[in-house]
Amino acid sequence: MTIPRIFFSGSVGEGEQCELGEQSLRYVKSVLRMKKGGRLILFDGAGWEYEAEIKTFFADRISIEVLKKSRIPDKALKIFLFQALPKAHKMDFIVQKATELGTDRIVSFQSARSVPRLSPDKARAKVSRWQSIAMEAARQCGRADIPEIAGILSFEEMLAYSKMDPVKIIFWEEESERGIKEVLRDEKYAGTNGISVVIGPEGGFSRDEIETAAHQGFISVTLGKNILKVETATITILSIIQYEKGIFGGLHCGEVR
Repeated sequence: MTIPRIFFSGSVGEGEQCELGEQSLRYVKSVLRMKKGGRLILFDGAGWEYEAEIKTFFADRISIEVLKKSRIPDKALKIFLFQALPKAHKMDFIVQKATELGTDRIVSFQSARSVPRLSPDKARAKVSRWQSIAMEAARQCGRADIPEIAGILSFEEMLAYSKMDPVKIIFWEEESERGIKEVLRDEKYAGTNGISVVIGPEGGFSRDEIETAAHQGFISVTLGKNILKVETATITILSIIQYEKGIFGGLHCGEVR
């Protein structure tokens, strides 16, 4: 039987007790219908997991005891997603699936052809929503960490934000010389500890944006002749990276080709 997972933002040692708030109380008691003595897995979003036992139900909280504290090993390869703002609620879906696919950082940005133009208040609300979606997706898929969700940037800010990332790939439908597999299998990038991928909006990137990115060290690549929807392209790209680098291929944790 799968042990339920709960997000817990604090830090506690083995043998110590802590409390979960009213939201967790409703989920554990009303949704999961758990009883005193039931087992939970807490995760803090920063790589720690706690095996815990329910001790007492109160009117507005739960008291639990931590039985075991474990540090999840850091990944040898980190994936950073830079996603131009798509239309409607597509970014919600992208954040959820990118979290499930192991992305470590998700940054949204405005490109020349991005349709949404958000006020500062709406942008903050969107980022807060995406952080909640990422936390819930991490809980459901068994991750101990939660990807960083950055604020919405301009195209130029996005390029500067990723300046120090080891391998930087930007996807462009007009690219005819390089495919993603060619770059991922290039010996020059073997053993890299981070890959940044930049994906455009529904209308794609302009040539000026691609040239600007190239001056900042980005490599433009293509996914092939078919034009994919933004959300389909993102899932496809992240899956290809995971597979090519061995994460979907059965290698041991921490091993990267």
